[in-house]
Amino acid sequence: MNNTPNLHHIIIVGGGAGGLELATKLGNKLGKKNKARITLVDCELTHVWKPLLHEIAAGTLNSYEDEVSYLALAHKNHFMFRLGRMDRLDRNTKEISLAPTLDKDGVEYIPRRTFKYDTLVFAVGSQTNDFGIKGIKQHCMFLDTRIEADVFHQNLLRKAYTAHAQANPLREGQLKVAIAGAGATGVELSAELHQAFKQLIKFGIDQLNHEQIKITIIEAADRVLPALPVELSEKTQAALEKIDIQVLSSHRIIEANNEGFITDKGGLIPSEIKVWAAGIKAPDFLANIDGLETNHNNQLVVKQTLETTHDTNVFALGDCAACPIPGTNTTVPPRAQAAHQQASMLVKTMQRRLQQKPIPNYRYVDYGSLINLSNYSTVGNMMGNLLGKKAGSMMIEGLLARFVYWSLYKMHQLAIMGFVRVGLITMANFLTQKTKPRMKLH
Repeated sequence: MNNTPNLHHIIIVGGGAGGLELATKLGNKLGKKNKARITLVDCELTHVWKPLLHEIAAGTLNSYEDEVSYLALAHKNHFMFRLGRMDRLDRNTKEISLAPTLDKDGVEYIPRRTFKYDTLVFAVGSQTNDFGIKGIKQHCMFLDTRIEADVFHQNLLRKAYTAHAQANPLREGQLKVAIAGAGATGVELSAELHQAFKQLIKFGIDQLNHEQIKITIIEAADRVLPALPVELSEKTQAALEKIDIQVLSSHRIIEANNEGFITDKGGLIPSEIKVWAAGIKAPDFLANIDGLETNHNNQLVVKQTLETTHDTNVFALGDCAACPIPGTNTTVPPRAQAAHQQASMLVKTMQRRLQQKPIPNYRYVDYGSLINLSNYSTVGNMMGNLLGKKAGSMMIEGLLARFVYWSLYKMHQLAIMGFVRVGLITMANFLTQKTKPRMKLH
């Protein structure tokens, strides 16, 4: 870590998969050699890979075991970490401002601060989009952050223990779960919750039974995983039906209340446990921030170089960036593999900027998609780019698909922690997995 003030200062806002990988690589390539100062800003103290949040919510993954400290990673990888939530930008003075940080009781313990940058990179990811539908904010749970996933898990346990102890019959929707949205998050969450309820029954919550528990996915499109290939949707649908998860496709939710969801098909879908996973948008603070161009989803509009359209000193990557795909009217999809690719390219970009050389253009490469349905199944399609073919894709499932899915997380860990530490963590998990319950029960 280098605090020399006259070095080029690169600030990365957001410590998700893309932002943290970028900070780690830049720290080791530029910060370590005193070629630039690298600062990562995030409102949390620790990082958890976002594709794992549905497992944390179900309790099938312990968030405290898989989190990593930003401060420790910064020390090891030659960048600086600053805790705070950015809410203001001044492009004239090239400063960002972080809002005061409050404790759980609302008491300020870090005041508002400003930091000057030479290059600014937004990597703040995305958050749930409720589309302004009545009752969603008041009655649904969300899985945007590790904290929300932990809260969901605690709520799930309370529901189970309440049902276990109560003398009166269960209410109609008391232990019914309704998930709005049949994208990857909603589908994978449904399977993890099915496994979680199965574990609770196994551990003696004897008031629970499979007739009282019902998991329903509600999707406005005509199939699950509407953004992915039809064959993958069909295999996923079949796997969900096999474990008795109900899928209501072509149902658009028009309201949520305490008892459940109301759709355009009429009638109430009873559920006291409601999850909204039906759409995403970039964080609200980005909307027209200091004159930068944004779209209807608050994403920063960027060029092929990932520079924002109105400022060549400000970049964006991942879910918060609207990057055009050449020859189409679409933008790069908000997927983890895109953030990883963009972070890798921006490492080269920052090096070339320091050398005052032309910077590269980003080209999205689709390596396929994988859907992990807990212990029941893993299905996916691997694109020709990964298989060494010129075109086309191949469906995979079972152990092969599960191994590929597991390897994606290991690749992310390798990018931020290195081979030795990841190897030791993997070995420790393997040796201790038989000593721990399948589900986190507290």
